[in-house]
Amino acid sequence: MKHQTLLLLFLLAAPLLRAQEPAYATVSDIPYYMEDVRAKDAYIAQRCVLDIYHPKQAKNFLTVVWFHGGGLTGGEKHIPAELKEQGFCVVAVNYRLHPQATCPAYIEDAAAAVAWVFNHIAEYGGNPDAIVLAGHSAGAYLSGMIGLDKRWLQAHRIDANRIAGLFLLSAQAITHYTIRKERNIPDTQPVVDEYALLYHVRSNTPPIYLMTGDRERELLGRYEENAYLWRMLKLTGNKQTLLYEFDGYGHDMLAPAFPLMIATLHNQ
Repeated sequence: MKHQTLLLLFLLAAPLLRAQEPAYATVSDIPYYMEDVRAKDAYIAQRCVLDIYHPKQAKNFLTVVWFHGGGLTGGEKHIPAELKEQGFCVVAVNYRLHPQATCPAYIEDAAAAVAWVFNHIAEYGGNPDAIVLAGHSAGAYLSGMIGLDKRWLQAHRIDANRIAGLFLLSAQAITHYTIRKERNIPDTQPVVDEYALLYHVRSNTPPIYLMTGDRERELLGRYEENAYLWRMLKLTGNKQTLLYEFDGYGHDMLAPAFPLMIATLHNQ
């Protein structure tokens, strides 16, 4: 009788246990460079990996490729908690960092990771025509560079205009300060060259969402850089760029940025 009672309790609980199974799966530390490249460079083998957080049952889902911040000198890949359980996939990317690497290694890594996602996300149920790039600070800079300067993805035979959207959270629009540091140029000396988002303004980009903190609280001239980028894109005839400034927030402006980003993705 005791065993029959335990069996009955198990059968009654089984549907509840199944309902509590996680709806998302995470696959960690996937290399995004080919094995021959990793074999030649131990730092690439160590650093150039990504994590995939994806819905287990859904098909044809949207994917957000997320690049962490850290000034191109630090930071680690992570799935932002705000982007979890939103119905889409999140791919978090690690890339090489200064001083172990120098420009353009950071951008090359970002492009290689995005190319990997385009080529492999269908294996996890994702739609390769619904891939957006996003990041904060240095991560936003990398997202913007490979979204605006088409040569980086072209090296992987991918047209950057296949990207479904760019969410640039407090991006550097001039040449990144770490790249200027490599040339002994101070933070307060603006440079606009081939490593600046502003250098690559064009009319036919994916939709771009520029988000910054308060102009009086942001890092250096970050709001003004983004405002100028928005203006120059507009002058090229670009009609797919929006600029948001979050009053009262500084460079760490993710609290208001994530809800806006998520709402936009859900409405796409």
